Amino acid sequence: MYSAIAQNKRNTIFIIAIFLIIIGGLGALAAWVYQSWSIAVVVFVIAAAYATFQYFMAARETLALSGAQQIQKSDNPRFYRIVENLAITEGLPTPAVYIINDPAPNAFATGRDPQHASVAATTGLLDIMTDRELEGVMAHEMGHVKNYDIRVSLIVFGLVVAIGIISDIIFRMIAWGGRSRDNNLGGPAVLVVIAIGLIAAILAPITAAVVQAAVSRQREYLADATSAMTTRDPEGLESALAKLEANARPVARTNTSMSHLWIADPNKPGVLARMFSTHPPIADRIARLQSNATKF
Repeated sequence: MYSAIAQNKRNTIFIIAIFLIIIGGLGALAAWVYQSWSIAVVVFVIAAAYATFQYFMAARETLALSGAQQIQKSDNPRFYRIVENLAITEGLPTPAVYIINDPAPNAFATGRDPQHASVAATTGLLDIMTDRELEGVMAHEMGHVKNYDIRVSLIVFGLVVAIGIISDIIFRMIAWGGRSRDNNLGGPAVLVVIAIGLIAAILAPITAAVVQAAVSRQREYLADATSAMTTRDPEGLESALAKLEANARPVARTNTSMSHLWIADPNKPGVLARMFSTHPPIADRIARLQSNATKF
């Protein structure tokens, strides 16, 4: 468990490097098309500044995007006390607690570190879960806090959004202004340049989505294991996951850039959704909990 947490922290550097390479590549592409390397520098600087801004602001953005409303203990004593007790058990500060008015059962954690963490659950989740199951779900979310997954998730969220924005800008630049790259180029050469640029602009966000999915899937398994170790009750989380699968429905207010934050996939099912899913199949997660039950 602790080696996995350490590996998660080391992987953060690798993840950031991949995204920066993608962003740098997009900047270099735009510079090559327009024969001005200052464009690459500007793109990279803007992306770095944006990522830094997102590091401090993305948690607020995700909470606002989901429509989460902060509560106090008196607003929902059952939910708040479960989170509070788990924080005490883990030796962590009690995170800010939010409720999302949505019938889709789901939950997520966000923040840049345990001192600035927040957890949120939908009304749909609170309605269908027993106390034992809700404890398993929130222990999973507190596991993300303890394992510093929330920090990586924020970085991934910010960089995925940045890559999408930069790709869109480059797509438009190449589509509408690529012919100004070199007036001496013939028609076929210009078309080749534009084609390369468009393909790169399309593939960049797809690559980012693949990395986002790969990162999230491993962290979900680790958070499940952390939940079982915290509560000493893997069956509670197993039951909760089974309910999430049986009552699965898309969350009303979310987008693909924050899909990896939720405990269950918040998007509509489909072939492409499964291909780029940020979550491993719930059946696999339950099977892992069952196979390791004696270790918890």
